[in-house]
Amino acid sequence: MLSLVRLGARSPNEFVQMLNQKNEIIQKLYLTKMTDLTKMIDVKVMLGDSTITEQKTFEPKQVVDYFQKINQSLKGWSLQDVSVTNHEDLRRVFTKFEAVEGSYLISVHVSLQFHVLLYYKPDQRVIDCQKELSEIIDVTKNEEERLSDNSDQLVLNKLKEMGYKDFDHQKLFEVFYENDEFREKVFQEIQKGASVDFKELSEKKAKLFEELDSLLIETYQTSPVLIDDTRLVTGEEGCLLTLDLEFVKNNNREGLFDPRKMSSSVKDRIVKRLDELESIFRDGQRAQQ
Repeated sequence: MLSLVRLGARSPNEFVQMLNQKNEIIQKLYLTKMTDLTKMIDVKVMLGDSTITEQKTFEPKQVVDYFQKINQSLKGWSLQDVSVTNHEDLRRVFTKFEAVEGSYLISVHVSLQFHVLLYYKPDQRVIDCQKELSEIIDVTKNEEERLSDNSDQLVLNKLKEMGYKDFDHQKLFEVFYENDEFREKVFQEIQKGASVDFKELSEKKAKLFEELDSLLIETYQTSPVLIDDTRLVTGEEGCLLTLDLEFVKNNNREGLFDPRKMSSSVKDRIVKRLDELESIFRDGQRAQQ
């Protein structure tokens, strides 16, 4: 008795062994294709310190297009749209498809997992934005320090100007902190005494950061190796192709089945499904040559 059969796993059953051989051929064809699609090219990028350098990358859209082409080539399969997941710097392009033959479900999962690295475009505007931001930060920091150093005296002076001349320091601050409206008025008075417009500088700083974000470019890193589900889940780079065979009874996937009880006609149809997959992956490899 066998549970879900992950092709590639060892089995004493001759039919499963034959499927494993076909799976191995498909895996090799798939890896060759993915190796071609993820070939690295050099692009010029700018680092945070304004240094311009070369970084290697590939184009994930080619993988998306390839998976879509696979889906379009499949006949009589239940297809899942090509999807892209995005978790921080980790991305995954994947699709799944299934076919039923008799009481058996063939399911295939193909994916590519890769990392994203961010750089700036080699654009003079990046340097200009950084310079402007540095100047704003310096100005606001200096003014905030000056106001902080003089804040106690400024508050006392403003309170005294408003008629609170005979209170001791403790009483003055009790009035200041217990009256929200009064405190806001004092803050506004203090703000008027600042030599810079903090609100204007804050808005300008936000716009500069937004502009810098628009000048970022993504580069993509992966490895042309086959990985398994465990390595996929743990975030390793690489490509994955899994081919599973399950027994279905009353629309439920059963935990166990005996390949020896499969009819010859069902076995033949399953083999034809794998032959179809091999043909599609082989055609994809030829198209790349």
